[in-house]
Amino acid sequence: MIKVVVDAFGGDKSPDVNVKGAVQAVNEIEDLHVVFTGDENILKEQLKSYTYDKERVSIVHAPEVIGCDEQPTIAIKKKKDSSMCVAYDLLKNDESVDAMVSIGSSGAILAGGVLKIGRLKGVKRPAFCPILPTMDGRVFAICDSGSNVDCKAEYLNQFAIMGSIYMKKAFGVENPRVALLNLGVESEKGDLLRKEVYPMLAENKYINFVGNMESRDALSGDYDLIVCDGFSGNVLIKSIEGTAMELLKKIKKIFTKSFKNKMGALLLKGDVMKLKSEMDYNNYGGAVLLGASKTIIKGHGGSKWNAVYNCVKQAYKIEKTKINEEIAKAIAEIEE
Repeated sequence: MIKVVVDAFGGDKSPDVNVKGAVQAVNEIEDLHVVFTGDENILKEQLKSYTYDKERVSIVHAPEVIGCDEQPTIAIKKKKDSSMCVAYDLLKNDESVDAMVSIGSSGAILAGGVLKIGRLKGVKRPAFCPILPTMDGRVFAICDSGSNVDCKAEYLNQFAIMGSIYMKKAFGVENPRVALLNLGVESEKGDLLRKEVYPMLAENKYINFVGNMESRDALSGDYDLIVCDGFSGNVLIKSIEGTAMELLKKIKKIFTKSFKNKMGALLLKGDVMKLKSEMDYNNYGGAVLLGASKTIIKGHGGSKWNAVYNCVKQAYKIEKTKINEEIAKAIAEIEE
């Protein structure tokens, strides 16, 4: 049985989406147990609306909530009765709990992961690794997407190893193509960090390094993993998300501009809805904190129920495929 604790009061639409998404996952996966942390009375009332195996859903009372406007480290240290802190305490102290999912404050999730859970032995820095769609119908990962703004070359080298194992084990990519995010494809391009890490990646026997990549090619489908520092990775992922949202708005305006366009939209409705679904982050789960000693999934703060559902499934899959064990083994070997 895989047990996942869900911070039920993290996120903009909590606890509704947290409960619905997690219960849906329980109803689909026979060996999954979900533990909700949050206000017990509210959660019990929410659960009345659903049919599920009551032996595989439980609640741990946590009356406080950490808001996105709070200082992450201070909130983690002081709000011990918050839904996120109680979830972290369960993940740390209860051996039966395997993973955690939260769509709450990104800073607090990172602070809790570092302060309460810690890193796998040998990992220098844990890194958020989200999944995005490519234009050819597959997915790729970005590591790091915001947890380490300032990086050293050895951090990025480890990101490449951890991300490659994740893509191989969780998504079945046999030999993930790893690219270094840079301002040009030539090997000599970039700042001091990029120039220092390039030969390290090229000589890394644990990865399939294919060279530098420009940000415009992120969605091309030519790469499975993009390695970068947290600052540029966060800029990249938000630029992609923003462009996708604005493009969909533009398409909607065009289709509603005239009667002729509306008729065309009816003919293309299936294709447009498919495109919208492919570009919707709710369908891809969250960002796993690779390198943490336990499985931690951070979902988007504005997540809908299906995003939480995918985050829980993601946590389950990571535990079933023993990704953390593979990462620890690879890091130990490269650090010898």
